[in-house]
Amino acid sequence: MARFIADSLRGLTAALLLLGTLTATPNLFAATPQPPDAAHRLYDRVMEEFRHKDYPAALAGFRFFLELHGQSSLSANAQYWMGECQYRMGRHNDALASFFKLISDYPMSQKLAASTLKIGQIYTKQGDRDKAQMMYERVTGQYPDSPEAEVARKALEADAAKGEPVATGPN
Repeated sequence: MARFIADSLRGLTAALLLLGTLTATPNLFAATPQPPDAAHRLYDRVMEEFRHKDYPAALAGFRFFLELHGQSSLSANAQYWMGECQYRMGRHNDALASFFKLISDYPMSQKLAASTLKIGQIYTKQGDRDKAQMMYERVTGQYPDSPEAEVARKALEADAAKGEPVATGPN
């Protein structure tokens, strides 16, 4: 019995020593933490590309940003600006996918009204008046005091001025 206790104590001591060594040693496999402002610096640099109308470079930059900083508070904005780059490059179907991804992945984003409006504008460009109208109505209904709602109201009024009835809600 004494031998069993001595062996158990030696095993426990070895385990404690190993645990102490492991906790004192830095984790070699952990990602190096980025400084808190690294995401902001990258985002700002990519926005400069956008402001200079280098949409392909900005699009690549926003994709890269999302790969590196997918959990950042700026992720929803990066997703929006990806769609905006695609829109301005004439890649409307890609832009639709980006704006819908923002709506589904970032339901609390401040870019929801802008994304919904852009979806309506793309549908208008594609000639799908029913879907465009639905998106414009969503903007005016869900974000009535937003600047995007004013643009959506004007789009609805322009569509109504063409002589075709515009629904104002479910019948």
